[in-house]
Amino acid sequence: MTTRISRRRALAGTAALVAAVILPRTSLADWRPTGTIRIIVPAAAGGSTDVMGRYLAAHLQTAWGQSAVVENRSGGGGTIGAGEVVRSAGDGQTILIGNPGPNAIAYSIFKQMTYQAEQLQAVSNMIRIPNIVSAHPKAGVKSIGELIAFLKANPDKFSYASSGVGQSPHLTGAWFLQLTGLKMTHVPFRGAGPALQAGLAGDVQILFDNLYPSLPQVLDGKLTGLAVTTTERSALAPDLPTMRESAPELARFDVSSWFGVFLPKTCPPDIVDALNQQVKAMLEREDIRRNIAAMGARADYGTPQQFSDFVAAETVKFAGIIDKEGLHLDVQ
Repeated sequence: MTTRISRRRALAGTAALVAAVILPRTSLADWRPTGTIRIIVPAAAGGSTDVMGRYLAAHLQTAWGQSAVVENRSGGGGTIGAGEVVRSAGDGQTILIGNPGPNAIAYSIFKQMTYQAEQLQAVSNMIRIPNIVSAHPKAGVKSIGELIAFLKANPDKFSYASSGVGQSPHLTGAWFLQLTGLKMTHVPFRGAGPALQAGLAGDVQILFDNLYPSLPQVLDGKLTGLAVTTTERSALAPDLPTMRESAPELARFDVSSWFGVFLPKTCPPDIVDALNQQVKAMLEREDIRRNIAAMGARADYGTPQQFSDFVAAETVKFAGIIDKEGLHLDVQ
């Protein structure tokens, strides 16, 4: 259980004074790590998972006074890194930066898994970023409504690109087609970059992607933005409607890329609460808020129970999409 730091301890040194000024008192817990903090990013350097891991590492290093290092453990759709955290000691010094891949999608799409959801403790989400649907200008569709009308009149005439089979953009496209009862040919690529290039070249008519790198191409007129996939519009593209706004069949549509914090399930509650409060304190910082907004994301702090419930709902949602598509892959 988290407790407030005492006045005597707060006055013990300059570092404690600085922390007490910068961080809300409710974010200061008795528990602190005694050694180097390992932050496992189950993805390559440079992406949103990595960016949020590095923000958290810098924050914790200052707040807790211990070295914090980011370790990129990509592969297996994120399951290699997540599995390493599951196998680590529950001492709070090995932290996972999770996302939909290893923490919601993997359980349904991979035939063999080295860990299960109940072996990880959800701590808090950090951010949510919309996915975006766009079209090549020559496709001649300027809205989701127009896309639906075209596909009804011309079955199988369009193809859509994504960053890979089983990735969030692919499942976004699959769910759109399931809810509307329409068909398009899926063309998977090895990553968002090649998928974007195919969309820009007109090799495919429709692109399902994370907000970046597609949004700059939409704003430059190189792609036609059709919709974002979250329940709210993006502050960076306020004129772009949501999928929910675009058609009655999509009234419950909500897909985002989210990036949150997990610990091994063996971590005691005081460690979970201490880390949760540090995530909250980080997301309340003005510099972090500006950086998150520049990513086209919104802060999404929650209690451990709130985040656990959210991840469970995401897992169920993606399981339904995956089962209907008949997607089952081997971990690679």
